[in-house]
Amino acid sequence: MYDIGRSHRATRAYSLDDITIVPSRRTRGPEQVNLSWRIDAVDFDFPLLAAPMDSVMSPATAIEVGRLGGLGVLNLEGLWTRYDDPQPIFDELNAIGDQLSVTKRMQEVYAEPIKAELITARMAEIRETGVPVAGSLSPQNTQEFASVVEQAMVDFFVIRGTTVSAEHVSDELEPLNLKRFIYDLEVPVIVGGCSNYQTALHLMRSGAAGVLVGFGGGAAHTSVGVLGIEVPMASALADVAEARRDYLDESGGRYVHVIADGSMGRSGDIAKAIACGADAAMVGSPLARAEESPGKGWHWGAEAWHATLPRGERVKFDTVGTLREVLLGPSHIPDGTMNLMGALRRAMASTGYTDAKEFQRIELVIH
Repeated sequence: MYDIGRSHRATRAYSLDDITIVPSRRTRGPEQVNLSWRIDAVDFDFPLLAAPMDSVMSPATAIEVGRLGGLGVLNLEGLWTRYDDPQPIFDELNAIGDQLSVTKRMQEVYAEPIKAELITARMAEIRETGVPVAGSLSPQNTQEFASVVEQAMVDFFVIRGTTVSAEHVSDELEPLNLKRFIYDLEVPVIVGGCSNYQTALHLMRSGAAGVLVGFGGGAAHTSVGVLGIEVPMASALADVAEARRDYLDESGGRYVHVIADGSMGRSGDIAKAIACGADAAMVGSPLARAEESPGKGWHWGAEAWHATLPRGERVKFDTVGTLREVLLGPSHIPDGTMNLMGALRRAMASTGYTDAKEFQRIELVIH
C-alpha cells in the first residue's frame, strides 16, 4: 500500500505496458502450439472474440470472424438494429473528420429506437451461415430485449458495459437481478466489464459462463479522462484470475472463463493478457484496421454516443489488410497489428508452452 497524503492509501497497479514475458529454458516449434478454445459447448480455433462495436462488427464481419475460427459479437444496440439499411449512416459518419461534429451526429443517429425485429433478423442472418452466434446488450437494455435475443437462438448472450456489477441500485428503473436473470435464461451469458477480485467473484456466483475484464473500448475509451475511472489491465486480470481459482474451489469445479476486454491494440498485448490469466481476448481496435470493417478505419465504442456524457473518442487507424490477414496473417507490417493469432502462437512456442492454460503460468517481469 502507498500513502497519498495523510488520508488515503492506494495499491500499486500495472498495465500491460508495464510487464513483459520471460522466456523459459525450453522452446518449441509453432506447430506444436494448440490455440483452440472451448467455452460452454462451443469450440473455437483460437481464443479471440471480436468486440461488439459498430466500427468493426457488422453481420458480414461477424460471419467472417466465425468462419476464420473466432467469435464475432454483434452490438444489438448499434446501427444494425436501429436502421434497416445503416450503410448510408456509416458513410456519413466516415466522411466527418471533426470530433465535435461527429459526436453530435452520433448522438442524433443513435437516438433512433432499437427495433426487436431487426435484432431477430440480424441474428438469423449470422445463424444461417452455420457459425456461432453472439449478440451484446448493455445492462440498461438487457431486460427489455433479452427474450428477443433468446428466441433468436444465439449461442452466447453478452452483457457488456463500462462497468458491470451483480447488484445495481436505481430509483429510476427496476434493477437487473443478474443471478436470477442468468438462471432463467437458456443461453450461456458472458458479462462484464469488471476489474477486481470481489466484483468478479460476484459475477461468477451469478452463473456467468465468462467474465469480461476491463472497460472495453481501448484506444477509443476516455472514461479515465471523463470519469477518472481506470484499472490497469495486468493487475485487473491477475485479480480476476485469482477469483476464478477461488470460485473453482468454492463451486466444486465450475470453471468460469476470464476474457480480457480492452487495452490490447497489438498482438503482444494479447499474449501478455493471456500470460496474466486470461483465457481469451476481446479486441476491437486491431480489427478496425481490416479492410472489411464498417468504420473503414474509423473506430468508436458505445460510450461515444451517450446522449448527455460521451466518454469515447472516434479514432482513425490506417487500414493494413483483410480481416483474415489481421487475425491469421500473413503479416507485412512488423508492429503487431497483423497476424494476431500467429503472434500468440509464436509467443507460446518461444517460451515452451503448448496451450493457453499452461501459458498462464509463465514468469513475468515489471520494467
